[in-house]
Amino acid sequence: MTELDDAAAHRSRRSRGMSYQEVLDTDTHEVPPVLRLQSDSFLGDHDVPVDRFIDRAYHELEKKRLWPFVWQMACREEEIPNPGDTCVYDIVDTSILVVRTEDGVIKAYYNVCQHQGRRLRDHDGPADEFRCPYHGWCWHLDGTLRRVPSRWDYPTVKRESFSLKEVRAETWGGFVFVNMDPEAQPLLEFLGDIDQHFERYPLEDRFIAAHTVKYLECNWKTAQEAFMEGYHTIATHPQILAATGDEMGQYDAFGNYSRAINITGIASPSLRWTPTANDMAALAFNTGDPTDDDRGLVPDGMSFREWGAQAGREQLRPVLGDAVDELCDSELMDAFFFTVFPNFHPWAAYNQIVYRFRPYGDEHEKSIMDTYILAPFSGERPPPAKPHILDFDESHLDAPELGALAEIFYQDELNMPQVQRGMHTLRKVKPSGVTYGVYQYNKIRHFHNLYEDYLGVGKDGETREEDTVAGTGKEGS
Repeated sequence: MTELDDAAAHRSRRSRGMSYQEVLDTDTHEVPPVLRLQSDSFLGDHDVPVDRFIDRAYHELEKKRLWPFVWQMACREEEIPNPGDTCVYDIVDTSILVVRTEDGVIKAYYNVCQHQGRRLRDHDGPADEFRCPYHGWCWHLDGTLRRVPSRWDYPTVKRESFSLKEVRAETWGGFVFVNMDPEAQPLLEFLGDIDQHFERYPLEDRFIAAHTVKYLECNWKTAQEAFMEGYHTIATHPQILAATGDEMGQYDAFGNYSRAINITGIASPSLRWTPTANDMAALAFNTGDPTDDDRGLVPDGMSFREWGAQAGREQLRPVLGDAVDELCDSELMDAFFFTVFPNFHPWAAYNQIVYRFRPYGDEHEKSIMDTYILAPFSGERPPPAKPHILDFDESHLDAPELGALAEIFYQDELNMPQVQRGMHTLRKVKPSGVTYGVYQYNKIRHFHNLYEDYLGVGKDGETREEDTVAGTGKEGS
């Protein structure tokens, strides 16, 4: 019997090679307890219907049952540092205006004039007031009505009832989140105990070193799932296998968020050759052919992980001082990528990446991928980088500010439209839908389980083949 036939054996293990916890046992520094946490949750082995990614009806249901009720990251606090600074956040057919008021409080309003419905602002930037460009109605920064031209002609307009309609705005980690549901649980309550994962490296103490906004020809869920598992590394990013323990990583689900840990500095168990420490160093630092053993980057008797972690400490020392000596090897070498339901993806430790995915306007087979590079700093906070828009006909290779990530993202974006198109065929030949792994797709399964709760779909039947919007018998609220 082959490994493929032995399903029971497959379910009994996580991967070939060392586990992440076994890698931690070799760390040269004290490991923080949060890295020892494991959720060990079984989130199902069922297929997930393709319709969730390609059917317009799901997009419409998301507009009714998902986006109006979830916390969404709208911007960074540093993007609106002064009174009057504004940020426009659009999600499908709704526009939200985030502002820092004159007393320094961050508020959010529906970005629409109470007169005839024109959007008040279509761009970020400072404002003394919110003046509608159409007829000149004005509101103060605190949302109260300020001025109505030809006031005599509007006897029914009362100042107290014509304020801008407020949206809840709360902050975490230097990010501003908005929620259109006035009854939603507070943001920090929704996030649960996520703070424990960022306590040693708070995101509020970083600045936006780069920000790209890429338009993609695929559903927003198709896009974000490419950044929620490491399983695709072997085929999509083969150039990093010599220094990436791709299938040896750890996946955990906690409440409304999930975590994946990808190991760096240990070769993939899929490789048919054994890379040396210098092979890994050459790969990691782009010094050339990773199979050249004569570079002498790593001292004899030292592992690549130990050497790379120490190099990372010295790189961070000018910013963090001697606090870097408290960081373990894993914190400096491995990738810790989180997903906060439904579409916010912050990385922990000193990987500086944050993603956000959302639909491109009201189109269900196009999406927007925001990538923030957050860097630590010392002294005065540097100004945040402006967003670099990458249109549909551009790629991440056109964003040199991303460094080595540009090539990785480019490889990912080549898959996305092909997956989106292919799903239309998959629906015809495989009604059960998309087949996810049990463990390496833990984060994605966690997402879909929460998604089903919000949309009210997918809970009937083992195969979820009846998971269709028309079959729910429910109307959107």
